[in-house]
Amino acid sequence: MGRSFKFSPDEFYHLYNRGTEKRNIFIRDLDYKRFIALLFLANQKQPTDLKIQGRTLEEITELRRAKTLVNIAAYCLMPNHFHILVREHTRGGISKFMQKLLTGYTMYFNKRNDRNGALFQGKFKATHVSNDRYLNYLIAYIHLNPIKLIEPKWKEQGIVDQQRAKRYLEKYKHSSYLNFLDQERLENIIMTRNVLPKYFLSKLDFKQLVTDWLTHKSEQSKVEPWV
Repeated sequence: MGRSFKFSPDEFYHLYNRGTEKRNIFIRDLDYKRFIALLFLANQKQPTDLKIQGRTLEEITELRRAKTLVNIAAYCLMPNHFHILVREHTRGGISKFMQKLLTGYTMYFNKRNDRNGALFQGKFKATHVSNDRYLNYLIAYIHLNPIKLIEPKWKEQGIVDQQRAKRYLEKYKHSSYLNFLDQERLENIIMTRNVLPKYFLSKLDFKQLVTDWLTHKSEQSKVEPWV
């Protein structure tokens, strides 16, 4: 089934997908690093050498990159799925970016694991972010995903240990949460956070946003019920 909307420049979209048959798409730490490197490498207008295998973000940044296709505002990688919040600034940019990203990662994963065939569950999913409240919610929702790794039922039953959850998020490397805490990390080159509205003016404001949504269990699980 096709989407009920077309991607439009200057609009925000939540992009996501999971592994086929719900399989893990990230097995080793290097897998996460490769996907993150591709967030940088695939986000350019010029053709991308998708045969580059096993390179980390440190190596990728040494390559020259052409004009970008999208603004990446937030992301989170989970063992069997991913979330990316983007703003399209070049017409057709999202489709081109995602085709490069998912093709490149599938090539890497299949070669590394001696397998063939599709890695992801069909075409990537997308939702249009149509208002400020939804965008605000998505920023928190995307970054709260890792809590499921330590409290699998928290969305349905509420958080058991809020302090433990906060500490876990601050140690989770495979999302942009630490970028929003203004940590000095190489992954900042992937992000274009200044395209977001000024919902929070400091890292304390961001932490409060996440804390507020952490307690709204009735609001969770409404975006992608299958993840």
